[in-house]
Amino acid sequence: MRILVIGSGAREHAILAALHGEGSDHELHVAPGNAGMGAVATLHEVDAAAPSAVVALAREVGADLVVIGPEVPLVAGVADALRDAGFAVFGPSAEAAQIEGSKAFAKDVMAAAGVRTAHARIVDSAGQLDAALAEFGPTYVVKDDGLAAGKGVVVTPDLEAARVHALTCLEDGHPVLLESFLDGPEVSLFCFVDGEEVVPLLPAQDHKRVGDGDRGPNTGGMGAYTPLPWLPEGSVQTIVDEVVAPVARELVVRDVPFSGLLYAGLAMTSDGPAVIEFNCRFGDPETQAVLALLESPLSEALAATAGGTLAELPPLRWKDGAAVTVVLAAENYPASPRKGDVITGADRPGVLHAGTAAGEDAGMAAGTATGTGTAGKSYVSAGGRVLSVVGTGTDLAAARDEAYRLLDGIEMRGGHFRTDIGLAAVEGRISLPGA
Repeated sequence: MRILVIGSGAREHAILAALHGEGSDHELHVAPGNAGMGAVATLHEVDAAAPSAVVALAREVGADLVVIGPEVPLVAGVADALRDAGFAVFGPSAEAAQIEGSKAFAKDVMAAAGVRTAHARIVDSAGQLDAALAEFGPTYVVKDDGLAAGKGVVVTPDLEAARVHALTCLEDGHPVLLESFLDGPEVSLFCFVDGEEVVPLLPAQDHKRVGDGDRGPNTGGMGAYTPLPWLPEGSVQTIVDEVVAPVARELVVRDVPFSGLLYAGLAMTSDGPAVIEFNCRFGDPETQAVLALLESPLSEALAATAGGTLAELPPLRWKDGAAVTVVLAAENYPASPRKGDVITGADRPGVLHAGTAAGEDAGMAAGTATGTGTAGKSYVSAGGRVLSVVGTGTDLAAARDEAYRLLDGIEMRGGHFRTDIGLAAVEGRISLPGA
């Protein structure tokens, strides 16, 4: 199969690595990609959010399947343009992608579907803000109503900090969503969705804060692990039955059926799973861990979802054990990441690239369709989250050990990472409310 993946992060590298691992039957392309992906796919320079440019590239490579990784192209209608041009596409329409693109839309869908979520209020002017904030607290949850790459949310007991974040969003022309705080450990559940058909993957847990102990500002994600030893048996089916399937049905009722990967971010409250947010695509960094344990061919699931035959897909098979991904971030991330620092040790198995570019002696500039080799394998940092390092093992403790062993072999000036990814689960410090 000739497969074109759209995106440039570690999530897309993980997808490509899984497809590459299936054998030589696939011809893999990625746009725009990054320097580290050159070992498994041909890179192409393209504006991933420009529908006409992506369609032209799909025609050029003769793609049998196009897999759209990030949310921005989906909200921009890239999947629609590809489908109109006759391509099989993994990723929802622009209308269905509003489940992530507009938190107000998502709240409306959940209300109609009877899905448990936080009490919320939309604020679209500074004059409404103080009165609205008075309805919430003592822990304030303030969200940018648009796309913010996982960094548009502030959760704080500090009223002034909540107010400042809300005003910043409003000054940028974005409404804000105020929510009640949901207590309980968080779960990320990915599901392949084709209309009303839902196939769940393994549950994972993300670590959003930049520092150990969940300190510091929110990021796009500093690490994740799967499976969740503290999650009771049957919880995944409960989430599907109470959250994902009702939302999928409601979207069908609204004539905006979802086709692709629907990601539910949830709090496991004393009343049951409650939705924090939906994403319209694979999450990053959870994808890196989840796909590391997938034994079934990823290409079959992607093609079945894109082709409307998900109901015929055999049950997914999973490897035993656990997987942990740890993100290596650039100096000053998430504020103003430093770029251009040399990276060593980034060309080993288990290392997935996100914010990297080819070094001067690598023999290939990132984003050029010049083949699949990276001759010198020299890399420099080119973004905030630079690498994702994935460790697997017989259990979560062993997977953690492997991930941090791999990190020990990587050097980058100013690079930083959390040392506690999955640690609370290993030490048995996570439990459901009332347990």
